[in-house]
Amino acid sequence: MQLFEYAIVNGVLFGLFYGFIGIGLNLLFGVMRLVNLAHGDLVVFGGYLGYSLAVDAHINSLWAIPLSIPAALVFGFLVYHATVPRLRRAVDTETASLIVFFGISQVLEALMTMIYGANQVTLPSPGGPVSLFGQDYPASVVISAALSVPALALLYLYLYRTRIGLATRAVMADEDEAVASGVRVRRVAVWAFMIGVAFATTAGTLTAFMLGGINPTTGSGLTITAFTVIIIGSLGNPLGTVVGGLLVGLASSLSLTQAYATEWTAVVPYVLLLVVVLVRPSGLFGATVRRA
Repeated sequence: MQLFEYAIVNGVLFGLFYGFIGIGLNLLFGVMRLVNLAHGDLVVFGGYLGYSLAVDAHINSLWAIPLSIPAALVFGFLVYHATVPRLRRAVDTETASLIVFFGISQVLEALMTMIYGANQVTLPSPGGPVSLFGQDYPASVVISAALSVPALALLYLYLYRTRIGLATRAVMADEDEAVASGVRVRRVAVWAFMIGVAFATTAGTLTAFMLGGINPTTGSGLTITAFTVIIIGSLGNPLGTVVGGLLVGLASSLSLTQAYATEWTAVVPYVLLLVVVLVRPSGLFGATVRRA
């Protein structure tokens, strides 16, 4: 029973983190139908930023989270104007974005290898073990999950309590109707892209904690995990990503996975993905996201 309880809490902690990892990717797809294969590499880039601040600048690595946000917004603004307007004019935006962001992914991976080397780097733990429900959990895991909650709450407030957030939801629901209603789609897209990139890079420092370290090739696995989470929750529904993340976290920690049979850990989330797609192709919270 103690092992089961540990697996539940651990699954929720990792699930919140997975939701944080995936939500920026889903925001980009929901607004612009962009398939960002560089998402995981942006996360790793943020992790290396946290590493540089901790090792080179001797700043607490947790400060990398707020300190990286302005740089991430500017970077997102530049990447948007360099790529997205051209992608939006493509006949098949999704396929074109897949190719372009694959190229960006490879460039980022190569640059990080050149700058930081191919070996894994780690960040010092922000504290000792944290006791939850009578059991100890690594402080890095608990703090990362705890920081994911306000970040996700801020995105909720952005989408549901701000004027541009309401416009963003309108574009996600039906871009043509949004345009007819006077929504400035380009402005919405710019902010969505910037926020999506900011979420990715901000999650980087947490990733170094949650995974025990990062290297330049970590991004590909993170991209796969993020896609798994958003497909389960449903493409184009950022808040469904949170539920998708929790399900993946629990599936990776319960029953036939880490708690009882570690060899199944890497398999069960993707089995869950296949089951969800076969039973409900649009995802658990899905309205159809593709036009007929």
